Amino acid sequence: MEQNFVYELIGNNWIGILIICTLPLLFVLPFAIVAILGEMKIASFIQERLGPMRTGPWGILQPFAEILKLLQKEDITPAAADKTLFNMAPFLMFIGAYAAFAVIPFSSVFIPSGINVGLFFIFAVGSFAILGIVMGGWASNNKYSLLGAMRSVAQIISYEVPAGVALLTIAALAGTLDMQELIHAQSGWFWNWFLFGGAGSWMQVLVMPFTVALFLIYLTAALAETNRTPFDIPEGESEIVAGYHTEYSGMKFAMFFMSEYANMFVVSALIAILFFGGWNSPFGDFLNGPLWQSFWFISKSMFFVFFQIWLRWTLPRLRVDQLMYVGWKVLLPMSFVCFLVISFWSMLR
Repeated sequence: MEQNFVYELIGNNWIGILIICTLPLLFVLPFAIVAILGEMKIASFIQERLGPMRTGPWGILQPFAEILKLLQKEDITPAAADKTLFNMAPFLMFIGAYAAFAVIPFSSVFIPSGINVGLFFIFAVGSFAILGIVMGGWASNNKYSLLGAMRSVAQIISYEVPAGVALLTIAALAGTLDMQELIHAQSGWFWNWFLFGGAGSWMQVLVMPFTVALFLIYLTAALAETNRTPFDIPEGESEIVAGYHTEYSGMKFAMFFMSEYANMFVVSALIAILFFGGWNSPFGDFLNGPLWQSFWFISKSMFFVFFQIWLRWTLPRLRVDQLMYVGWKVLLPMSFVCFLVISFWSMLR
């Protein structure tokens, strides 16, 4: 495998480590701005309206206006809140989302930390979001915030189970938890992607229905884990004010907001890595240099970010009983069946 050029460039000293830690921030912040603008413009297009048009040409500076507004808002902490936990919650949420970028490979030569259990690492740091939500809801000393936090945690934990089984199934098919190895296993033309059963003989087509099912399972679970419609019950304003972040304002609220968008890219990147070849070109070795690899990877991931935004303004919100039914009685049994079939297939190969 190619040597990571970041380590060759800056070495293994503490300054180099600090640079590596801050590199993902150079992507997360512009991405959040683009995603906010995309949310506004895609929503307005679907609803047959113009959306923001006054801030810059065609309203493209609206995200900067939103950031400026949040910076100027008063930072309010309720008098009866647990101030320490109340202030820590949004940062804990963002840390969990940001840490996941450490193992996301943008090309064959760039990955901030190429550990051999990258898939497990992403699944582990995702639990930080649960801690941040519970902490924010409980520390607010608001019954509606606590109710929203409990509903959100119940939802995320419920859908993490089928999502985890789906990830483990693909890991069993590839025989590794290393993100770069997962992508190398899908090298070649697009029919080698795990969505189509992976590389190998024509008999890989036999497992294609199960890999497609795993893709749909993980896509649905990812929507629930990021609290996106139709699984945005914890933030159902018409039911419980605004969920676990009711009492938050200013930049603390912005941290929750940014964490959501960062998580949207993380789950989209995982979909691209696990099912769509990651940074591999769809055309084999054609257009598959390091820069092209970054292009393919970001394009695939951004498509699924767009897909999540599109669904938000298309589908209605589920009831809480429907949400739990889908998670425990539909997705979980399906994921176990796929796991058993693909594990048996991997043993026979």
